Amino acid sequence: MVQLLAADGTRTPHEQLDAVLEESGLATPERLRGYYRDMVMIRAADLEATSLQRQGQLGLWASALGQEAAQIGAGHAARTQDYLVPTYREHGVAWARGIEPWRLLELFRGISHGGWDPNALRTHPYMIVLGSQAPHAVGYAMGLQRDGVVGTGDPSTDTAVLALFGDGASSEGEVAESFTFAASFQAPVVFYTQNNQWAISVPTSVQSRVPLAQRSRGWGIPSVRVDGNDVLAVLGAVRTALDSARSGNGPMFVEALTYRMAAHTTSDDASRYRPAAEEEEWAAKDPILRLRSHLEQQGEIDQQYVSRCDEEAHDLAMQLHHHIHGMEDPDPVRMFDHPYAEPHPIVDAERAEYLEYIAQFEDEEERA
Repeated sequence: MVQLLAADGTRTPHEQLDAVLEESGLATPERLRGYYRDMVMIRAADLEATSLQRQGQLGLWASALGQEAAQIGAGHAARTQDYLVPTYREHGVAWARGIEPWRLLELFRGISHGGWDPNALRTHPYMIVLGSQAPHAVGYAMGLQRDGVVGTGDPSTDTAVLALFGDGASSEGEVAESFTFAASFQAPVVFYTQNNQWAISVPTSVQSRVPLAQRSRGWGIPSVRVDGNDVLAVLGAVRTALDSARSGNGPMFVEALTYRMAAHTTSDDASRYRPAAEEEEWAAKDPILRLRSHLEQQGEIDQQYVSRCDEEAHDLAMQLHHHIHGMEDPDPVRMFDHPYAEPHPIVDAERAEYLEYIAQFEDEEERA
């Protein structure tokens, strides 16, 4: 397992990844402070979302608590033109790509089908069905090949796809099929799994008898396993893999070893199957505390900065609270606006039928 930051923040040199981080400028003190702030902010949003669900304001919430480094690192490792295809728990990735947390909450409240423009933010809508996004990611990557934006040698235009999924999804048939197509056509896609140790109540040790990173090797897809609670290791590994894919070297697979500190979703009770000792063990590997310790050791962060981040995080949580409580339900007719990129006669007919249907209730109200 590749690790650059130990749990206590101690830095371990790594010749290849250190060179990548230095050349890309991704590991400057300013950048590291920014990642710390990002992780603090997204954790606050995550905790507030859980609270809002408990208050009945959200239908469900899938927490990313404990996986902040794996997500912030991956999100910032991608170049602006890269296309990211997430699952339903990638709140840190969304933050890194400029997607406001309230847009995620709207999705889990059931009043939005996505909430952002995938083309503008180069980030696909959340995917709920396990593994279903992997074939989409490979298909998009194959399209990039046909668009001529892979392997040209121009870093400003060459593009790759980052396909994100969890350890549970790695057992799905869609992921295996995606490996087949990606390997066969040398698609510019990086498969990135956050191994958070549990697929709901099934531990990774039951899902696979070998490290998940080895799964892709049967397809001839190179892989690497990194410490997912180490934002530097994630940054370096994912940037390296994406650079390779962009250059026309085909797919890669990155396994980030992390831990889901909360339940699978707010409908789950992890205490029924997960030992408390395990949770305590991983709490000592907290990704936010790890980066903070490293910055303190380097003299690159002080209590004033930490306090300011905490204040901003609290303000964000309160903004989300008020936003959700003040939110109005959207006009149901909007569901017919964007099923297709262009107007479609069947959708137009369905819209007209729905308008006719709801009009009868308005007429009854007027007669009453």
